[in-house]
Amino acid sequence: MAGLSDVLVVNAGSTGLKLHVVSAAEESRPIDSIEAVGAERLLAVAHRVVHGGAGFRDPVVVDGAARERIRELEAIAPLHNGPCLEGIERSAEAFPDLPQVAVFDTGFHATIPPEAATYALPRRWREQWGVRRYGFHGLSVAWSAERAPQLLGRGPAELRLVVCHLGGGCSVSAVRDGRSLDNTMGFSPLEGVPMATRSGSVDPGALTYLMREHGLGAAELERALERDSGLRGLAGGDGDMLAVERAAGEGDRDAALALDVFAHRTAAAVAAMAASAGGLDALVFTAGIGEGSPPVRARVCERLAYLGVELDPERNAAGAPDVDLAAPRAPVRVLAIRAREELIAARAARGVLA
Repeated sequence: MAGLSDVLVVNAGSTGLKLHVVSAAEESRPIDSIEAVGAERLLAVAHRVVHGGAGFRDPVVVDGAARERIRELEAIAPLHNGPCLEGIERSAEAFPDLPQVAVFDTGFHATIPPEAATYALPRRWREQWGVRRYGFHGLSVAWSAERAPQLLGRGPAELRLVVCHLGGGCSVSAVRDGRSLDNTMGFSPLEGVPMATRSGSVDPGALTYLMREHGLGAAELERALERDSGLRGLAGGDGDMLAVERAAGEGDRDAALALDVFAHRTAAAVAAMAASAGGLDALVFTAGIGEGSPPVRARVCERLAYLGVELDPERNAAGAPDVDLAAPRAPVRVLAIRAREELIAARAARGVLA
């Protein structure tokens, strides 16, 4: 493989497909399609796979057995693992001689301790059926955990971070010493804070009530929670945050409520993750909403003033990643960091092949 240096990174998320070619120097360029890249310099194709379950913690070269296990986990992450498999199949057809490497979002969260990973459920569910907290958005959180110390001029061991990955999917993570300690997503990417079309956490009693008293079947319930809830369920439309902000500014009460619910749940999650991290030195916003929505950042931070979180309004309004948005003397720094999942995935693929 001498002379081969680039890694094609395929990131099939719940809201679309992102493709990047990453050089050995970690220079990244987006591309429009798998077929648009030539194979002459490619070392491998790296795939962000959302759910690795208990079987996959480290990146692996994809073979038949790995494909089948990823397919089995589609039942837990239907919006994600299916598109991941499609990406693997398409790139294998386009580049049949290249290794396909799966890099798992759940892998970074393998360090979550038992008290955070364990649900208070019957032993059979936990031990035989694997019902536990896995945590997601691991590639994004791993990059933020690396980038935040660089921006602040401090070592990872000195920082207690809470990372808000707010995009089509949303999660909040606790990180200390560069390691994950907790994540609001759990057994599936459905738990936690509200998202574009996903509900986030809901009282399970409400769900069993809907099944028992209103005849909702599992498939109907799953579709409603995955595709018709979150910002879409509250404000209508397609769940796009910019559209919700615009509608709220025009006096739409449903949109205003959606913003309040989103900010309230996110701020509450930050407080919970700060407890898991043992304190809070820096709050990180990343992904589409986290990077691009000053109003959302402001709404969340306003609710966290008691923790020492204070934005500089001008920095927040003008700030583009990667930047510190906190007021100069605030004890907690607030960072906007551009999500670079492709760099973590490419790095992991190189490590496997080395």
